[in-house]
This record gives sequence, structure tokens and C-alpha cells, in this order.
Amino acid sequence: MTRPNIILTMCDDLGFGDVGFNGNEVIRTPQLDAMAARAARFSRFYAGGPVCSPTRGTCLTGRHYFRYGVTHANKGSLPAQEINLAQVLRTQGYATGHFGKWHLGTLSKSVVEGNRGGPHGSRYYAPPWERGFDICFSTEAKVPTWDPMNTPAEGEDRWGRPGTPYGTHYWAESGARVTDNLSGDDSRVIMDRAIPFIQDAVRRNQPFFAVVWFHAPHTPVVAGPEYRAMYEDFSEGEQHYYGCITAMDEQVGRLNSVLAELGVRANTMHWFCSDNGPEGRDGVTGRNRGSTAGLRGRKRSLFNGGIAVPALLEWPDVAGAGQIIDLPCSTLDYFPTITDTVGCSLPDDRPLDGIDLTPIVREETRTRARPIPYRFLETREAMFGSPTIAMIDDRYKYLTNFSEQQGEDICFDLGDDPQERNNIIEEQRPFAAEMREQLRVFLDSCQASHQGADYAEPYRPLDAYQQVTGEWSVQVP
Repeated sequence: MTRPNIILTMCDDLGFGDVGFNGNEVIRTPQLDAMAARAARFSRFYAGGPVCSPTRGTCLTGRHYFRYGVTHANKGSLPAQEINLAQVLRTQGYATGHFGKWHLGTLSKSVVEGNRGGPHGSRYYAPPWERGFDICFSTEAKVPTWDPMNTPAEGEDRWGRPGTPYGTHYWAESGARVTDNLSGDDSRVIMDRAIPFIQDAVRRNQPFFAVVWFHAPHTPVVAGPEYRAMYEDFSEGEQHYYGCITAMDEQVGRLNSVLAELGVRANTMHWFCSDNGPEGRDGVTGRNRGSTAGLRGRKRSLFNGGIAVPALLEWPDVAGAGQIIDLPCSTLDYFPTITDTVGCSLPDDRPLDGIDLTPIVREETRTRARPIPYRFLETREAMFGSPTIAMIDDRYKYLTNFSEQQGEDICFDLGDDPQERNNIIEEQRPFAAEMREQLRVFLDSCQASHQGADYAEPYRPLDAYQQVTGEWSVQVP
């Protein structure tokens, strides 16, 4: 097998139940459903974090975000000392491109824009073109999903007046703002840049690595008239939410058609997922209408509704058409899967938190070599009552705060109870003790990484955990 082309496609706040291939009968996702029929579908795929920036860091590094300080949205930035996929693949002759939402650092030291861009956020400057990407069409943070440069009408953004500039810009690899072809559907605007990059790499017979990170369906949620019309029997909020997902789905189909036309789909490893669960709360009005398909919790929660996401892998040389993978897998696994496939040797032995998924995809094993770890800083209310630390193995999930004063430990059998209704901690005390010890080792390792142990030169990540809480490690009884 020749070195595959690699595409990481990701949505923003797309719920587990927001796609047809996971059972949604309202939102039209025909292109993703067709891709699922050709691809492997993951029934237990987990975003690396319950919010966007942390998950994006895991996609590119294979390492938990507490190792390098991207602990939340708009916290820290991706350190230059982190080894990421774009840097590694560029050394192997790959063309590298980033398209869409970056959210791993600011993109301008002079222009005030996005959430942190400009002089006041200059210490967070970490654009993708300085992190291994040759071609970029990138935003620091969110934009409206229709007419992305303009503040939408109908109160979707409380910080601006409808029709005025939204305040987040697209930036090219030159460090210049992009000003053309920025109207209409944002997913189409992104794909208009990703496709020429892929076409150019194929013309040059060069393998490519394309990161396509859509903004849909993150707020401000806006759908164009033709997409709203598809859902005319639904409320205004539902029309916008469902419509922007269908518009995104259309662009995934467009991308897959181009791969087929270029004759490279058979040798392309194409991943699709969401960065976390859906925004909002169940039963709310407005435009945050995402579905967890009955999973407990939502975005910001370590319950499954916050981290279990729709996911596909189309890789004809390896993954079977219509295959269902029911072992837990994660965005942490992208890095080791891809580097092992390409045959990259890393320059040091810094710890990785993901695994190579190839044996699982090839159905050569029925176990996961390493559990999936979680830690997240947020109030219990925002986390839908979930603890702040968790670990998922082949079947069970253990959640804790490492403090009796902050609630009891929890254990779920995800094989029988994916909705996490029944706490079986009393009958799984031996498993909990094992997970507790593994979490202690993991947190100690993260603390060492956070203090610069993985880097040759002294470094302390921005927005260190001590600056947030006054301490780093937790006390493990």
C-alpha cells in the first residue's frame, strides 16, 4: 500500500444523533449516509475533550490537552514545541493544508479579531502556518454559518448589530486576511479552498494532508433560504439548525466526489467526526437543536452526550464498507494511527495518549490497548452534573472528582447502558480501583508534561492550570 492521502473532516458541536447514519430521521444528511455505507462507522467514538479547542489539540498531537495548556476553549495555544501531524507529514513529503476553524491560538498580533486576536492576545499567537501547514484558509474561532463575515439578524449574536462585520476573519498562510468569496454558506466557502489544494497536490503527484474543520453547526447558527426551505414545516430555530447541517453535508459529498473524480479515493484515509456533543440544553427554544440520541449530558459534560460523537473512517484499503466498530476510539488516536501508517519515527519518546487504531479497524483485536482519559475544568452545573475526571476502557467508564466532598465516584457499563442511567460502582470496586490508579499515573504524567518535561528547552504552557485554580494536581485518596 502506498502512503495514503489523509483528510481530517470535523464539525463543530454536531450531536451524536444529528446524522442519518446514527438514526436521525429529520435532518437530511444523504452524503454522510452514503459515505457511511462505504466506510467504517464508529458506534463508540469519543472526542478528545467535551469542548472544541481541547479536542482540536488531541487531533493533531495524540496527546491530552492538559499536557500543553489548551484546557478549554480560548485557553492557551498549541505550543511550537508540540509535535503535530502537519509537521510530521511535511517531513514525509506531504502537502499540508488547514481550512476552517483553528481555535488553537490567535492568528494576528495586530488586528483585533475573533475571541483573542490582536495585541492583547499576542502571547497566544500560534497560527497554523507556523505549525506545519503550507496552505491555510483559517479562522481563529467561530463565525456565522451563513455569510460568515457578517453579524446575523434576529439576535443570533448579542455583541454586534445585524449586518455589521462579525469580527472574525479568514486568514491565508501569508498572514494576510482573505477578502474574496466569503458570502453564502460557510461550509461551501471552506470547501472552495480545500478542493483546489487537493487538486493541486494530485496534479503534482504529491500525497496530501487536509484538515477541514467546519464551523457548522456552532452558534451563530444560520442557514440560507434554500436550506431553510427544506424544513419549512419546522420552527425558525429548527430550520436554521437542520439547514446548516444539510448544507455542510452537501460539501462533504462534494469533497468525496472530487476524490473519486481525481482517482484518489481508494488511497485516501478520510476521517469524519464532531469536536464534542451539541450545545444548549434539552428542550430549549432558539437554534441550538442538537440531538444526543438519548445520551446523557451535552457539550462540556464528561457524560456520553458531551463526548460521544458521530464518526466515520473511509479508507478503502483498510476499512470495510459498512463495517461497524464498537470498541471505544478517540481523536487522540488520529496521531498514532497516521504516523504508524506512514512509517514516521518521532524524534523523542514523549508520552502519547492515543493508540494506533489499525488493528481495531482490521478486526485483528477485540481490545483497546489503553483507556481513554479525560480531565476538564468547568462548573458541575455546566457539566450537567458529571465529575471532572474520567477514563473509558473497552466496556466500562469510571468518573471521579478524587474527593468525597465533591460527590461519589461513578461507574457505567457502556455495553449495556450507553445512556449512563445505572451507577454500578458498588459491584465494580476492583475495576474502579484499577482505573483510579491509572488516572493517578496519567495525571502525574500530565503534570510533568505541563512543567516542560517533554521539551528539550524550558517551557511553561500558557494558561497553566495553576493560574486557573491555584494548584495543579489533585489529591488521590
